[in-house]
Amino acid sequence: MNRDPIKIKRVLISVSDKHGVVEFAKGLHKFGVEIISTGGTAKKLQEEDIPVVLISNLTGFPEIMQGRVKTLHPKIFGAILGKRDEHLKDAKQHQIKWIDLVVCNLYPFAETIKQPNVTLDDALENIDIGGPSMLRSAAKNFGWVGVVSSPDDYDEILKELKTQKSLAFTTRENLAAKAFAHTAQYDSIIANYLNKDRLFLAFNKLNDLRYGENPHQQASIYRQENTHDTIIDAKQLQGKQLSYNNIIDMDAAVNCVKEFAHQSACVVIKHTNPCGVAENKDINQAFLNAWNADDQSAFGSIVALNKTCTTKIAEFLAKVFFEIIIAPDYEPKALEIFAAKKNLRVLKMPNILAPHEGLHLRYINGGLLTQTRDDKIITTQDLKVVTQKKPSETEIDDMLFGWKVIKHCKSNAIITVKNHTTLGIGPGQVSRIDAVKIALRKSKMGPHTGMTRRAPTRVGDDAPGMGEGAVLVSDAFFPFRDSIDFIADTGITAIIQPGGSIRDAEVIKACDEHNIAMIFTGIRCFNH
Repeated sequence: MNRDPIKIKRVLISVSDKHGVVEFAKGLHKFGVEIISTGGTAKKLQEEDIPVVLISNLTGFPEIMQGRVKTLHPKIFGAILGKRDEHLKDAKQHQIKWIDLVVCNLYPFAETIKQPNVTLDDALENIDIGGPSMLRSAAKNFGWVGVVSSPDDYDEILKELKTQKSLAFTTRENLAAKAFAHTAQYDSIIANYLNKDRLFLAFNKLNDLRYGENPHQQASIYRQENTHDTIIDAKQLQGKQLSYNNIIDMDAAVNCVKEFAHQSACVVIKHTNPCGVAENKDINQAFLNAWNADDQSAFGSIVALNKTCTTKIAEFLAKVFFEIIIAPDYEPKALEIFAAKKNLRVLKMPNILAPHEGLHLRYINGGLLTQTRDDKIITTQDLKVVTQKKPSETEIDDMLFGWKVIKHCKSNAIITVKNHTTLGIGPGQVSRIDAVKIALRKSKMGPHTGMTRRAPTRVGDDAPGMGEGAVLVSDAFFPFRDSIDFIADTGITAIIQPGGSIRDAEVIKACDEHNIAMIFTGIRCFNH
């Protein structure tokens, strides 16, 4: 294999994504490189007065079948695949001129199949044939040929050609690896679309992490191809490098805050579980309510906001210890305040409310589990009142808020809510009554705790009042009436749960005895 630098005398450019291609072609032309091109790419370059050799002139054969056949010709693939030392005789015999650089990206198949009501015919027409063949040919022959599959590499290639007058072997090798990854990922999307019995995934490594969940474990982070608006896309404005655990917790925080698109909301996360969540017309009040919901657990937490982080929030957080804040934006003064805490990680995610894409994946030893995401939205039309006492509109409103939160708590989970604020969260318990006890203890309400709930710090008139009128949310049915008996006389006036237990009648009877309203959703929201 040739490991010497190569001069770039002739380039073939055929791209679907034309971002940056004009500037790149102008740079190549400036270096005296002959440009061969096809179809729409050639037209765009000619419009910019860049000299182009049409591929049909090179092959002596026109583009046919509406462009389906244009590059698949020996004069193209011989020019790309030929070894300059071993195949020179063949090239001269068949009047093949070497192509030293192939610039190609592929038809937008992934974007096409995301379109609503896309047909199979539309999808098939956006499967590129010549493009992957050219990329793979150039990548296979990287000893003699450079290959560019991404506009992201244009500037670096022009820079190397300007300074070195050639492309180095290591550059060509790296570009070849990218090209094979590009075609593999492209084919995997097509295979996943057409084949329901196999799943092909492609991930690009971003970087190694300091360590995994514990210091003795190695860890890295990869981006899944064709995903956007995830925590990976958040911009870190300051602070220490993110750890494995930080990223897991950030993902949980963002997933939860995505539930709240209509009002200002704050989610405080600790070890992937919410410890305080609140929604309010004012982001300052939403934050304070969420933080004070369980300020003890909030120590060392992650804070997620769905609105701009204000100076007031920053002033409050400057006095407490927490690890990360993530928000769509920040007031300038807020960033000045955070800058005094050098290790604090501050992240900006403008599209924090963007919906999830794709399946939820979980790796197990020897395999992979997939499921659609739990994006079921419960409305009043889904609710069934099963007790003699009917819940008020305010209680129903709080229960629907709580349902959005409990979807993001590890099961078994119980939460208590009042005025769109969590009072207590009991997540991840092996028995439901234990989750009930934890939620009530954290709520600091009722005779079982021996404590009275203190009101949170107020910045307005909407801070949640405590005492009577709180609701309780359960992510699955109550298997026994013991939880209801424990809830009695705690200030809980209404319960929402899926229903479906063989002892539902017993549980409903207990609610009637204790004058507690109960609603069934008919939908479970386990989060294992």
